[in-house]
Amino acid sequence: MKQVTLGRTGITVPQNGFGALPIQRVSVEAAANILHKAYDGGIRFFDTARAYSDSEIKLGKAFGDGKIDRNSIIIATKTAAKNPEDFWIDLDTSLKNLKTDYIDIYQFHLMGQCWKPGDGSGMYECMEEAKSKGLVRHIGGTAHKLGVAKELINSGLYETVQYPMSYLATDKEIELIKLCNDNNVGFIGMKGLAGGLITNSKAAMAFINQFDGAVPIWGVQKESELDEWLSYMDETPVMNDDIKAFIDSERSELMGDFCRGCGYCMPCTVGIQINQCNRMSLMLRRAQSADWLDKHWQAEMKKIDDCVNCGACLPRCPYELNIPELLKKNLEDYREVLSGNRTV
Repeated sequence: MKQVTLGRTGITVPQNGFGALPIQRVSVEAAANILHKAYDGGIRFFDTARAYSDSEIKLGKAFGDGKIDRNSIIIATKTAAKNPEDFWIDLDTSLKNLKTDYIDIYQFHLMGQCWKPGDGSGMYECMEEAKSKGLVRHIGGTAHKLGVAKELINSGLYETVQYPMSYLATDKEIELIKLCNDNNVGFIGMKGLAGGLITNSKAAMAFINQFDGAVPIWGVQKESELDEWLSYMDETPVMNDDIKAFIDSERSELMGDFCRGCGYCMPCTVGIQINQCNRMSLMLRRAQSADWLDKHWQAEMKKIDDCVNCGACLPRCPYELNIPELLKKNLEDYREVLSGNRTV
């Protein structure tokens, strides 16, 4: 089982982390069972966020009853606060939800800028105060924009950086891991399955396993999903010619202008669910389900006709996609499939 140390935090955990965003979609009891099974299987790093509805509460339910040694797990959570008042409200809420006295890694969520001491926002000063009080042990940040991630790493202020990392990442994005290692910053890789576009967990695991200092957090909603990652704890896939050829084929097919499904472009002014509609063509072919063609998704896709090209979504996209144009292409393809003129 590979152990990974997250930079100067000194935190060392087994190679697979648990992404707790999806457990907000299951019952408290089901979530607790999954979390306990993850712990029993050797997972020790758990990542959540204030923004993930009741995800923190479910982690608190699973690990806050004293039956599991708190010091045996690493809990990372996030605040999307943009001012000091909301920061302290979020932190207090997270501590209560998680039923803990401290948070191992507290992260600014979806950073559009690198908060720094003296920048007038007071945000980094909040982190420093929380750390001095023992409420937070390490300071981290998450980003979807390459430039922001680089600034966080180079600033010397952040002990960990969380960024999307899968085998569909660009070479410039992959270089972030080396930059983190060079600066003694822990790298936390989110969206290792590219929001569901990657369906080969073995290849995904072999890819991230190539890099030192990187902890991937895999979003888990079902026990069957968890079982896959647990199976790799002792028998970790390694990059070989077959997996490399598969990844090269995937990158050739998917690299470029495709929606990662992050949702930061929303809300849409006319109610389009951009983060799903804008990758419907890919989901029809890679995550095949009759549900994509049901009345609900037909109605959601039809909303694309209402697009007024206001452009509000464009500056929000971390990947600088031409969202209105991609929406139209997805709608055209969807209607072709729906009519039976094109197969998936």
